[in-house]
Amino acid sequence: MTQSRETQEAIPLRPLRLWDAPTRLFHWALPVLLAALWYTARDITTLGWHMQLGYVLLTLLLFRIAWGFWGSRSARFSDFVQGPGSVARYAADLARGRMHRSFGHNPLGGWSVLLMLGLLLVQTLTGLFADDEIFTQGPLAGWVSGDTRAWLTGVHKANFNLILALVAVHVVAVVLHGVLKGDDLVRPMITGRKPMPADRGVEEVRFVGPLHALALLALCAVLVWALVVLAP
Repeated sequence: MTQSRETQEAIPLRPLRLWDAPTRLFHWALPVLLAALWYTARDITTLGWHMQLGYVLLTLLLFRIAWGFWGSRSARFSDFVQGPGSVARYAADLARGRMHRSFGHNPLGGWSVLLMLGLLLVQTLTGLFADDEIFTQGPLAGWVSGDTRAWLTGVHKANFNLILALVAVHVVAVVLHGVLKGDDLVRPMITGRKPMPADRGVEEVRFVGPLHALALLALCAVLVWALVVLAP
């Protein structure tokens, strides 16, 4: 059901728990890590730091994927990834200027999350095989031929531009949501709570405990350590 912005503003709002701490920390860690990775890739003297930051990103990425299956409800892929029909209907409503106030990710936003995770996975995995042909090689570069290393290094460089483009689209979408729809997406990702119309009957999310998240994060860190340190 869609409503005008004036109608939405007339209905009392109640703040509900939506995003848990692990989801929010991952969300805000991404731009910091991407900026640091971009900066450290510009000079051969900082490529060592670039690789270390890449391992951190891979650890967090594996954690977020695991959290998408065993985390809080709003973080699970099953909660926000919808089928093509729902995405098409949502896109058609947007084209007609119809307003939606989603509690979590909207249908388009859900698929953008998957796309971002996919691009980041490509970035981190190709980085493990990358070779600058001067001083630095990824820990798994020896597993493949020189031609394959060169190709994966090229993918690694080009894919980062795709990530930056998707980040730009995300920022524009967040701004448009706030300006055109009156739907603030930034504050809930900071506080964990989102105001929703009282007449919607939406139930707040029950968060998974922090020890569960720490155990998953530790497991992901061990996997990355084993991949990097124990690789022949």
